[in-house]
Amino acid sequence: MAKQSIFGRISTLLKANVNAMLDSAEDPEKMLDQLVRDFSNNIADAESAIAETIGNLRLLERDHAEDVQAANEWGNKALAASRKADELRKAGNTPDADKFDNLAKIALQRQISEESQAKATAPQIAAQTQVVDQLKDGLNGMKTKLEQLKTKRAELLARAKTAEAQNKVVDAVKSIDVMDPTSELGRFEDKIRRQEALAAGKQELAASSLDAQFNSLEDLGELTEVEARLAALKTGSTTPQAAIDASTAPYTP
Repeated sequence: MAKQSIFGRISTLLKANVNAMLDSAEDPEKMLDQLVRDFSNNIADAESAIAETIGNLRLLERDHAEDVQAANEWGNKALAASRKADELRKAGNTPDADKFDNLAKIALQRQISEESQAKATAPQIAAQTQVVDQLKDGLNGMKTKLEQLKTKRAELLARAKTAEAQNKVVDAVKSIDVMDPTSELGRFEDKIRRQEALAAGKQELAASSLDAQFNSLEDLGELTEVEARLAALKTGSTTPQAAIDASTAPYTP
């Protein structure tokens, strides 16, 4: 039963659809770890069962060889006894000849018995040999699949690390989005806007200074004089040249 049990487990593991199991697993990495453990444990059990089965097979083969050898030996003894009986009978010694014929018969019976045992053992040897071959094939299949699982596990772990690194890069890129006011570029742009606003404020402040106000007064005085001269021209109270002379004459206190 133990051999049948391990053979059944080998068959089950070899027929297992690993890809389907991984696709349906919530955690493929844990599933792979469990499969690696299952295959490793069953490989160890299979090796032990195969070693025991091979040991039993070798015992059967040895017993069969001994039965065959014994049958041959009893056949030789029967032949020797029969020849001795023939010699004694030719010599006229019938009683002793009969004794050797009886010995030949006993040897032949033993030969038949040994041949029967050898014949009965032969199918067992064939069956055990087949089981051993199947177990060896299954063991080799499990070892191959175990290596595939280990390779698959290493591949998935590498892909997981690559995906993790890619996610970190994506997150880093998102963190510097220019449209994000909380990002570094957003804060830098806000700082520039504040500096521009400060410069504009300084310009406005400079325009409202005392010098600017006095300059505006001078401009206003010039316009007032222009208006006065225009009015004088219209009334005929003075000529343009008189107005110029009056404006350029030295000041007399």
